[in-house]
Amino acid sequence: MPRRRRPPRPGALADLSPTRILSQIVVLQLAYYACAAVLILFTALVAGKELSIDLLFSWRSLRGDTTVGWTLGLVWVLNSLTCVVFILLLIARSKLVLDFALTIHFIHLVVTSLYSHAVPTNLFWWALQVCSATVMTSLGVWACQWRELRPISFGAKAPARPQGSGPAQDDGVGESRGRGRGRGRDGAGEYELASMGQESDHV
Repeated sequence: MPRRRRPPRPGALADLSPTRILSQIVVLQLAYYACAAVLILFTALVAGKELSIDLLFSWRSLRGDTTVGWTLGLVWVLNSLTCVVFILLLIARSKLVLDFALTIHFIHLVVTSLYSHAVPTNLFWWALQVCSATVMTSLGVWACQWRELRPISFGAKAPARPQGSGPAQDDGVGESRGRGRGRGRDGAGEYELASMGQESDHV
């Protein structure tokens, strides 16, 4: 007898779709470079430095012995913080954050090597990539887990009670003492709760 295959989990095919994964990678990579370009442009204008595309794609601009190199390093770290927002909006799954963060930095390595016509040999550049990937992964996982663990609201609201009123009581359940009216459990007719003293008088 042939073994029956286990039905796929709902949404599993959509999550593993190569087209969807590729589109997410492209969007994240474009957002990564767009945010970096804005931050570098703003920093260059404030510092009065000459703006060049080498600041974005060349690894030779990131040096630990110059002020420009340290400033660019800070800009790239801030860029990784900004990309956490895009990861939260596009990925929203904590177990996928590491894969996408490493993919972004790997593509950046390829682009930088092709633009500079050489593999980066600057230790400051490599240390910056490790720091950026660590920040992006740790904060991305935390943000996605926070979103995953948020309580689900179904839109049910408790009935409003006037100010100064006592604690809410259920019909027929909370009225355990004194007099009260309610509807029977089967919904037929009404009943009245009498006090213990009245019951003893009838006996």
